Amino acid sequence: MVGNGGGAAPILISGGGIGGLVTAYALARQGMPVRVFEQSPEFREVGAGIQLGPNIFRVLEKIGLKDAVLADAHIPPAQEMRDAVTGKLITQVPLGPAFFERFGQPYAVTHRADIHGTFLKACQSSNRIALETSRRVDGYEEHADGVAVTLENGERVDGRALIGCDGMWSGIRERIVGDGKPRVSGHIAYRAVLKREQVPKDLWRPDVVLWAGPRCHFVHYPLRRGELYNLVAVFHSDQYQEGWNAEGSKELLWKHFQGLRPEVLRLLDLIDTWRMWVLCDREPVKNWTKGRVTLLGDAAHPMLQYLAQGACMATEDAVTLAEKVAASPDDLPAAFKTYEQERYLRTARVQIMARVYGDFYHARGVTAELRDLALAGRAPQQSYDGVAWLYGGP
Repeated sequence: MVGNGGGAAPILISGGGIGGLVTAYALARQGMPVRVFEQSPEFREVGAGIQLGPNIFRVLEKIGLKDAVLADAHIPPAQEMRDAVTGKLITQVPLGPAFFERFGQPYAVTHRADIHGTFLKACQSSNRIALETSRRVDGYEEHADGVAVTLENGERVDGRALIGCDGMWSGIRERIVGDGKPRVSGHIAYRAVLKREQVPKDLWRPDVVLWAGPRCHFVHYPLRRGELYNLVAVFHSDQYQEGWNAEGSKELLWKHFQGLRPEVLRLLDLIDTWRMWVLCDREPVKNWTKGRVTLLGDAAHPMLQYLAQGACMATEDAVTLAEKVAASPDDLPAAFKTYEQERYLRTARVQIMARVYGDFYHARGVTAELRDLALAGRAPQQSYDGVAWLYGGP
């Protein structure tokens, strides 16, 4: 545990994932003492690869962590989409100099544990941040000049405010928004990571490759400077299970991917044990703040992963929130409301468009033909135009 330096009462954060840690660090850089409560026995991140658009590097640069995140990442030369049945190239988007010139930042892929580790190390370097494990927030009460949080062990902790970074199934959200359980998409994701030497040379690609199939898709790309290979298989299923780390049935996976390209099947066959999660999101809302309590990241605006923006949006949230707090340090309810107003439309657009992209990836029949016609033959600048609303911000 790292001390917070004393003085003013701290801002309390529930959740020590990517969003919670980057929020703590962004606030500490603005001079705010922070206490982070993580319910697990250690600060760690489960999962595999994530993609990082230029928009996250723009805000990471503001808080001095861009280079540290890039040090562990892989910068792919291109993204491409292929038909998972025929193998036909549908579209390719170069991610090299022309992309950088357009957006002023790179596109990278990294392991969730690597970016989380970078944020953790940054927090550990700050004497304004207290990092506390095995501390689950069970409830809170707001009063005139602060909040009182109740932990699982019955302990009461006072702070100036509370930020819920407690994810998709946020208990704090239930108090503020009250919209029940997340919306189940009907899609399941299986993930696995291989060492580079485990991947046959003819199957290893430096690019982000997406194989689009009927009611399924498969993505692969390198991680950790090219030392690892990330595989994600997504398909339609009515199965539902909370959490991010259950073991997935190989039989169920093969049932949904039979008949696809040999390259896809050979890569799938390399994996003995898959981890799975059910893809969920929520309807966008504009009321995730109440007084001295606000939400951030998946607790505020959980989204499907089809735009690869979960960690990016949480990091944008964190830096925006810290800037608003710094601008109104003596009126946190006003700062929180200003943060919410600045963020809700952008994050809602990502939530909605992620659903649309999921439909594109899993199209079949005539719909798939229309998708391919729309994407085929696009020049790089046309592809960049299509994502400028996302990568050009915040």
